Amino acid sequence: MESWTRTGPVVVEVDGQVDGRRIVDYACREAMRSGAELVLAAPYQPYELLTSDRQSPRDALRTATAWVRQLAGTDLRLGAVAVEGSRLQVLARVARNARQLVVGRTPVRRPQRLVTAHGNIFLTARTGCPVVVVPTSWRPSELDQKVAVGIDGTELSLEAAEFAFQAAGERRGELTVVHAQHTPRDHRDGVGLSVQETLAGWAEKYPRVKLTRFLTSRPVVEALVQEGAQAGLVIVGAPAGALPIGDPVARQAVSGLSCPVAVVPHHVVAPERIVLSAHAAQSAENPA
Repeated sequence: MESWTRTGPVVVEVDGQVDGRRIVDYACREAMRSGAELVLAAPYQPYELLTSDRQSPRDALRTATAWVRQLAGTDLRLGAVAVEGSRLQVLARVARNARQLVVGRTPVRRPQRLVTAHGNIFLTARTGCPVVVVPTSWRPSELDQKVAVGIDGTELSLEAAEFAFQAAGERRGELTVVHAQHTPRDHRDGVGLSVQETLAGWAEKYPRVKLTRFLTSRPVVEALVQEGAQAGLVIVGAPAGALPIGDPVARQAVSGLSCPVAVVPHHVVAPERIVLSAHAAQSAENPA
């Protein structure tokens, strides 16, 4: 059982919109659960200040800071930064050492919804930390104690499983593991893993987490949408790396679910390197 858990701050995007307070609310609760510092990050472009009805970055940070202090008091460690630059560049920089990055999801129509989802998955690849996408309609409820994670029989699910147990443990809640046998991902470059291998060790580390395993032949996103209707957080894995990689499950989950979705980056481990090296050598010997 190898751990990739980070111990850095919870970073949350502050965009100056009225409904953005709920995103800060979610991140504040995550920081309080884990005992981590909360960092408010406000990216901005100078031209946006002239053409937008949003608050200025400094005003937005002051408003968010006041809201956090109202929720958590003065015991929570709190930082705030306003940084000029594109949203993706600034958030990737500020959250480079974060335990998680929390961003908002505004209600938009397709295909813009998929484009926005891809941008958030890009953040996961660039920061190497989990990115939690929270709908602006989110409100605290009893469902927050229920967590669901999708696993697919590849190493892509390893970090997602760890993050899921940690999240359920911090919430003192329940965890549903959704193993969908029908998945669009390509398994040729992966080492097949059983459910037991994916979850190995985590149930013992978090014995108070009530665990339910759900095996289905339905498409994975369809199964996750079903579970997400009764969950406070759905977790999926996605590739990590310097370049954004279009992962269909993560993209559809972020764009399609109505609850918060955590996209957890997967970092290549030793067995995968062996398989990838073997495939590379075979391809070199037998070019198409």
